[in-house]
Amino acid sequence: MKPSCFLRRILDRVPHPRRVLVFAPRAVLALLLAGALASFAAQNGSKLEKPMAGPRGTVLSVTPLYVEPDSGAQRVDRVQIGRELVVAEKSGSWMRVYANTDIEEDRGPDEPEMQTEETTPPVSGWIEAKGVVEETTPNGDQILMGAAANEESLASDPRGPANAARSARLLYRRLYEMFPSSPLAAEAAWRAADIKWQLEKSDAASLPSAKEKDPDMRLQMDEDDLKKVIKQYPRTRWAALAAFDLIDNRLCGNWQGSEDCPEKEAGYYEKYADEYPDGPRTAQALYQAVYRMAVLANMFQSNNEDKKADQAHNQARGLADRLKQHFADSDWNLRAQALVFKLDQNLPVFGADME
Repeated sequence: MKPSCFLRRILDRVPHPRRVLVFAPRAVLALLLAGALASFAAQNGSKLEKPMAGPRGTVLSVTPLYVEPDSGAQRVDRVQIGRELVVAEKSGSWMRVYANTDIEEDRGPDEPEMQTEETTPPVSGWIEAKGVVEETTPNGDQILMGAAANEESLASDPRGPANAARSARLLYRRLYEMFPSSPLAAEAAWRAADIKWQLEKSDAASLPSAKEKDPDMRLQMDEDDLKKVIKQYPRTRWAALAAFDLIDNRLCGNWQGSEDCPEKEAGYYEKYADEYPDGPRTAQALYQAVYRMAVLANMFQSNNEDKKADQAHNQARGLADRLKQHFADSDWNLRAQALVFKLDQNLPVFGADME
């Protein structure tokens, strides 16, 4: 572990309200989980075994899991929306499934070992077949996309279910895993990765280290899923969206009056615009670069560094011209023109109350 990561962990020892951190070796947690599963299997008179093969599936609503194909039988658990299933056998309107765990899916490589109220162990049992989408379901990819989009919409509604964002992410994930050749797979992969990114970003912003200037001193979002989108779907709209998200991990938490932060960040956004000249976030990236160069001009001007201030001013104007040339109809262009006007009029675009 890098020293900066260690220091960041110290800053973040205050527990997040939705988490209970358990700093324990991964092997210990695995043993505890194995013991719990063995105990459960013994109590129910059967050995919990994952099927060697079988079609994968998932459910679109919370579904009871029983020890036998009978709604009057003992209930084992409730299968949550989007949880991965492996179908072992079918009997009439019932199917015996192995419901995989989502613990590994929800943990980033840079996070401490943890248990959350959302994670559940692998279980096996019988569920009613209605509402199950399998790999063989006609138009299954479209069904999963629609269900995931509905959950994602509910996540933005204050009155929506608490786990709607997580359900949406898992449904999108099931789509590109179960239907990798679907024309919807790339978008589903991006949406799943982005939801996870935004959830982790929200969590990181609630921690004390969020205000650290050095990005390495903050809790970093897990980049793996976004990088997979870029690798598997290069030079696509979805790769461009994923690359834009990744910039978040390189931004300063709080500039703390340092000229280095806006200057470096402007470089990140300009480089992004160079790599994705026609991407869905390119206009936004150019605006962010204009804004940071405008801020830098203000900073240099307040320090009586007129030459550096003029250089930053000219760079901001050049980036705004580029934005106007390629994205004239965009709001980002209009916002950039307003910033440059303020600079030209010697008006501040940045201050302690605006940071």
